[in-house]
Amino acid sequence: MKGKLYIVATPIGNLEDITLRAINTLKNVDIIIAEDTRHSLKLLNHLEISKPLISYHRHNEEEKTESILNKIEEGNNIALISDAGTPVISDPGEIIVKRALERNIEVVPIPGACAIITALMGAGVNTRKFTFYGFLSINKKIREKELEEIKNNKNTIILYEAPHKLINTLNDLENYIGKRKVVLARELTKIHEEFIRGSIGEVKDKINSPKGEYVIIIDENTEINEQEENKLNSLSLDEHYNYYEKLGLNKKEIIKKIAKDRNVNRNEIYQQFLNK
Repeated sequence: MKGKLYIVATPIGNLEDITLRAINTLKNVDIIIAEDTRHSLKLLNHLEISKPLISYHRHNEEEKTESILNKIEEGNNIALISDAGTPVISDPGEIIVKRALERNIEVVPIPGACAIITALMGAGVNTRKFTFYGFLSINKKIREKELEEIKNNKNTIILYEAPHKLINTLNDLENYIGKRKVVLARELTKIHEEFIRGSIGEVKDKINSPKGEYVIIIDENTEINEQEENKLNSLSLDEHYNYYEKLGLNKKEIIKKIAKDRNVNRNEIYQQFLNK
């Protein structure tokens, strides 16, 4: 009988931020695969859990994935953990999850701490829609493309950055996003947890020597929202309707959107499209 692959979230700093389900899973699996076994051993020792550990990181996941999946097919239950937070999210795991599913191995996510969500909780920005980029590419052409996308994206943007690259990334962002509100979150859940808010120029002035891993949050682009709203309201009602229809919305959703865009009663719009 096949085993299962468990994707287990672990603390991002404070060791108390681990769920009972995660602890029980780590206690009951046969093997734990970890990004850095020495780092993970500190958490496992704290939890008084002793299990065989296999190193599994960006540089060996291609060669290790096959043998790990073979062990699961032999009946072993295996848990994947990263150095901190939720595996697969800008951490190793994407490859093994895809391959496991291709081989009809059950993948069980065990949720918990995640730096993206933790940062958003305390940032004070629009959280209804957000786009996560992880770490920007170090390839110049790809990086410029990503920065251009960020410039034209109206959603809240989330990035990760290492301390030694922070200032360079902030300088690059400043050239593209202007004065949009930015929040830097560092050392999340730890003693020196800090949120730094303001324009990019303002947050740079507040940083002496960057320390700890950073989450960069860029608030929604209200200028794009206003431009889009003005553009839509300049359309005729039929054009407005067709715009949302092409996006795949149904009649009820379209009427709701148009009413919100034009700040009018929904019934008023409904009467206009009664026979559509």
